[in-house]
Amino acid sequence: MTATSRLTVTGHDTKESSAIDQEPEAPDRPGPDGTEPPPERGAVTAPAELRADCIADSAGGLTFDLSVPHDLHLNWSAALVLRLRGGDGADDAVRLPLGPNGAGRLRAVLPSTVALAEGRWNAYADLGDGEDPRRLLPGINDLRSLVDRRPLAGIGRLGVRIPYATKFGNLALRSWLRGPHAEAGDILVTPDGMTVSGRLYGAAPAAGARAEARLRRTAASAAAPAVTVTVPLTVEGAEFSFTLPYAEPAGHWEDGSEPWDLWLRPAEGARPVRIARLLDDVADKKQVFTYPAMPVPTAAGDLRAGPYYTLDNDLALRIAGPGGD
Repeated sequence: MTATSRLTVTGHDTKESSAIDQEPEAPDRPGPDGTEPPPERGAVTAPAELRADCIADSAGGLTFDLSVPHDLHLNWSAALVLRLRGGDGADDAVRLPLGPNGAGRLRAVLPSTVALAEGRWNAYADLGDGEDPRRLLPGINDLRSLVDRRPLAGIGRLGVRIPYATKFGNLALRSWLRGPHAEAGDILVTPDGMTVSGRLYGAAPAAGARAEARLRRTAASAAAPAVTVTVPLTVEGAEFSFTLPYAEPAGHWEDGSEPWDLWLRPAEGARPVRIARLLDDVADKKQVFTYPAMPVPTAAGDLRAGPYYTLDNDLALRIAGPGGD
């Protein structure tokens, strides 16, 4: 999928900054020469690292293949454990049985039918030896089936899980669970506006279908009236497109860098659907799919406007004042 330019749109708003990939653990303190410190006399040798190769299928399932020491004694209760970061409910941990898969290999399968709540899930191995589950490291990811994935248009709920390496080098999954879903495709950026094409899953466009740009409110402006700009959809089957001129959102600009979230309303009175790009192998698109910010003359002065993906891979438009782009 293409764009006319590849210029990075920078800046974070409050909602996105709170979602940055964070982990509680910190790296070990290095020795005086910058290397790992030697073990103290009598210290217990650290357990061997466990790495997991991931294979994705086109239905949204994942297979995990772990490399383990050949002399490892496998307990019947061994499991790969997924934990939702920040969650503490009964559904925020998923155990997947681990079984032998050849010499020095264990396998666990996450079927597409197992729902994972939206968020980031840390991956662990519980070997059933009475020790705490051990954090998994990423191995080789085979995500070819996720590239340009095209589920059936009539699917009621869409599950997406993409494995990735955290900033501390651990294995995690980014999960989305949406239905209906509006998948963003090509985005054409011009001096006057942006044209978005995509595909709608789990709903059929009908009379009154439109795209909506909603000014995102901060905690300080939560009591202010909602501001929404609407434009009509062009529809062909499940495919849609729309053009959003920058002038009207820019006319509402007040200060700083203001994000507008993009939604699709399939029909008059229908529940709106967030427009996002989920159906590929890129877990975090904000720094990968970048678009130019165009100058927009207004009564308040020259502003800049351009599309970007949030840290949740949702599509948004940013209107920025001088120095805010």
